[in-house]
Amino acid sequence: MEYLYFDTVVIGTGAAGYNAAVELKKLCDKSVCIVTEGVNTGTSRNTGSDKQTYYKLSLSGDNPDSVRKMAGDLFSGGSVDGDNALAEAALSSKCFYNLCSLGVPFPVNRYGEYVGYKTDHDPYMRATSAGPLTSRFMTEVLEKQAESMGIPVFDGLLAVEIITDNNTVRGLLCLDKNHGGYRLFSCNNIILATGGPAGIYEDTVYPEGHTGSTGLALKAGASLQNMTEWQYGLASVNPKWNVSGTYMQVLPRFVSVDENGTEREFLRDYFSDIYEALSFVFLKGYQWPFDSSKAEHGSSAIDLAVYNECVNNDRRVFLDYRKNPFGLESIDYEKLSGEAYTYLKNAGALFGTPIERLKKMNLPAVELYLGKGVDLEREMLEIALCAQHNNGGIAVNLWWQTSVTGLFAAGECAGTHGASRPGGSALNSGQAGSLRAAQFISRKKEEKTDREKFLSLAEKVLSYHLQLKEKITGNENTAFTLLSSVRSNMSESAAAVRNIAEIKELTARRKRDIDIFPFLITAKDTEGLVDTYKYYDALLTSTAVLIAIEDYWQETAYTRGSAVYKNTDKEKKSVNPADRIQEISYKNGDFTVKWRSVRPIPENDGFFENVWRTYRENKNIY
Repeated sequence: MEYLYFDTVVIGTGAAGYNAAVELKKLCDKSVCIVTEGVNTGTSRNTGSDKQTYYKLSLSGDNPDSVRKMAGDLFSGGSVDGDNALAEAALSSKCFYNLCSLGVPFPVNRYGEYVGYKTDHDPYMRATSAGPLTSRFMTEVLEKQAESMGIPVFDGLLAVEIITDNNTVRGLLCLDKNHGGYRLFSCNNIILATGGPAGIYEDTVYPEGHTGSTGLALKAGASLQNMTEWQYGLASVNPKWNVSGTYMQVLPRFVSVDENGTEREFLRDYFSDIYEALSFVFLKGYQWPFDSSKAEHGSSAIDLAVYNECVNNDRRVFLDYRKNPFGLESIDYEKLSGEAYTYLKNAGALFGTPIERLKKMNLPAVELYLGKGVDLEREMLEIALCAQHNNGGIAVNLWWQTSVTGLFAAGECAGTHGASRPGGSALNSGQAGSLRAAQFISRKKEEKTDREKFLSLAEKVLSYHLQLKEKITGNENTAFTLLSSVRSNMSESAAAVRNIAEIKELTARRKRDIDIFPFLITAKDTEGLVDTYKYYDALLTSTAVLIAIEDYWQETAYTRGSAVYKNTDKEKKSVNPADRIQEISYKNGDFTVKWRSVRPIPENDGFFENVWRTYRENKNIY
């Protein structure tokens, strides 16, 4: 049986994956490679917004910022571990300056300050942006650095099983999407950098081809945490893109269309005053994620109006930038909220139509859609309330290591964010988390698994997958249809608006689906086999999410963060569990849920001589 050995295998070619490999190569001479399903796929390379945000410590102006203040703000999002928050804050400047040195064009003023702006859940104007494609720029410069360092990249490989022994990583089995066979790796460490579980929702702004691999980690024995916590927000359907920031602040029309093509500007039906509606539309710009606290009397009422038109009224919803809303020849801007009026006045945008204001305030936002085949000057833009980011994910410690020894998670697949987070903090988290994993691995003693022992482990795993392949071989590919059903059910019942009664029914159905997998599936070729693996991953992950939601409601009966609940018994304790974290694991066919207290922000141990001594002796790394 042939296999390749690397001390560390990184799975994923996004910004976190490339950074993990690059930083490890900088720190030590251990062998490292990258495995990816597709180099040019993934969220880092293919998503953005009007100006995609990177969140870091304030580096301009006179804001009295500090690492501890930033950690406190990350921690205050609720159900966040303090050591992760402190590490993300402490490393934010280092990671940011590294990206700047590699060529990401973050803007500076004439004195060299990296100026910032305010994003959601941000008290210090820590946000910055390199434009709509910030994460793509990050990925490209890190990819170039990885190439210059000679880090091998194995493209077209779908990771299908992490090989473990005594809860310790020993290797990785991959399906070769191009040739249909399996590829085997022996390794001591795996860094998962495969993004969030994008494959479990139908209404999603995740790019095509990005499905995530949370189920892969769950099956290997890793625990998940905070899987009830997501970000949902308004996004265009084709192309998939967030309509945040300036796309909202220029006050477009919201139009719904029925099956006969009849149009209706529907926000008038949800607000008693059109200028209140317009003020909330403006706020959606930097309050883009759906927030249950703003659902009844706030900007997230816009999200619910869109959801109601799409799901309950069965109408398609569009943004129209060609004309002012509500038939207004011109907007009386002074009737807007003070915040909206002042912002538009400072931007010099108290004039014209939405498209004219958008071209004035953010021309690249117009050009972005034009480059994707949508001319906002001539056509409406279809939108929906979409899943965009999983704030939960795989549980990790302060070095981003999971509950499986040698298995690390970085980027969105790591569950470090909790109930809410500042906009753009995910990009910083991916860089900080991948650096932490690399730092830890660089100090580990390399203990190569004995060849005969590894082959014994690998043979059992490979045998199972070969039998699976033989068992499902048939005349047609059926897994994608089953996968589509999982996704549509999740979007209808378990996204921003959650129906507990339907979730209970879905949970029972999904558990049965796991039990009978793969008896209802056939695959005629490699594409069908790939869909089978993706379906199984989505089954595990969506079931974990459904169980987490049901358990969360039974435990707290508290609506918070990214979702509202309906058809529920409200006579329960309505306590926000901000100081607790829900974990879920999967073993021997059973899901187990438990709650634990958050790890607090560590006490300040900054006395220099003590830190210097332990640093010299390499005692503070573990």
